[in-house]
Amino acid sequence: MKMQDINRLNTSNPTVQTDTETVTRTFSDEKPLINESKERLLDKRNIPEYRCEICRKTFSSEQEVLTHKEIHKTEKLYRCETCEKDFATNRYLTKHKKLHSEEKPYQCELCEKSFVCKSYLTKHKRIHTAEKKYRCETCEKTFFEEYDLVVHVRIHTGEKNYRCEMCGKSFSQRSTLIPHRRIHSGERPFHCDICGKSFVIKSDLKNHVRVHTGEKPYTCDLCGKSFTVSSHLKSHRRIHTGERPFRCKICGKSFSENSSLVDHQRKHAGEKRHRCEICDKYFHSNGKLTAHRRVHTGERPYRCETCGQSFKNNSHLKTHKRIHSGEKPFHCETCGKWFSDSSGFIVHKRIHTRDKRFMCKTCGKSFCVKSNLVVHQRIHSAINP
Repeated sequence: MKMQDINRLNTSNPTVQTDTETVTRTFSDEKPLINESKERLLDKRNIPEYRCEICRKTFSSEQEVLTHKEIHKTEKLYRCETCEKDFATNRYLTKHKKLHSEEKPYQCELCEKSFVCKSYLTKHKRIHTAEKKYRCETCEKTFFEEYDLVVHVRIHTGEKNYRCEMCGKSFSQRSTLIPHRRIHSGERPFHCDICGKSFVIKSDLKNHVRVHTGEKPYTCDLCGKSFTVSSHLKSHRRIHTGERPFRCKICGKSFSENSSLVDHQRKHAGEKRHRCEICDKYFHSNGKLTAHRRVHTGERPYRCETCGQSFKNNSHLKTHKRIHSGEKPFHCETCGKWFSDSSGFIVHKRIHTRDKRFMCKTCGKSFCVKSNLVVHQRIHSAINP
């Protein structure tokens, strides 16, 4: 079948047979070829489309599907000399090479952000103009692209089709598997021109360069504080909201950071892999071990520029600085009181919830704060010395 005959195809036929392979064509009144549990999660559109049956990505023509399907072939003959990434077609290699150049000729007229490819700009423009039509029925998250929803659904289904042949670990996206393989190979293709440090993924290099430039493009709309990485801003906002979305399934304790939850879960497992070579004490995380070593060395590397006081941990310095600035980022929505540190804020909230978790074993009286229990217990020790 010739490519110019595509427009004359009978639209009632959902399958287009070519000389090379079969391409699935779907319409708004037909069910996509996807299992029933995922099918319910996808909104319908009123335009015909061609779909790759391997990854479910859709295209406007048969030729686009056939070209796209080359990426699923295992043999990739075209290699990028800069990062050694392989591609199935020269077209995809040419497009990829633009990522290494500084040239970004396609600019968004609304926000002035620039892109190396026109297709990237087209996709970006939907942020300004289009609604997110595709909704996940499990968590209500919405997406501009159906393909992005399909990938997202794998979080809930646990589907991980991309497996590392060296260690057996599986991933839901091929783009995640590629940098993972570099852990085994030791490859770090992205280099900082300023200090020479190398990185496994390009986004890490981009974030690192901001350390040199001082650029902090992500600003908190509540307190004005800026960050070099968007994920740091997202974590910071939880200071204001008190949100702790990461919950331990064993004891119910919640955390604002997933890394804190991972460290906490090791306590339940009894896992303490990090050993202090001086006193043989073990810790759940390398960060805890590093902080502990300063007990032996007396090192206090974090110094307040205002008063000169030094601290063992950066978190302690950050809390201390609020004494000078008067900053109180933790806000109680119940009574309106503000706090300079998260621990004081957490303890305060127990007053409203009547959470009295510290109980005296002698008389059964309970307290919101452990220090109050300690003071109370002295009453019993004075009576029974």
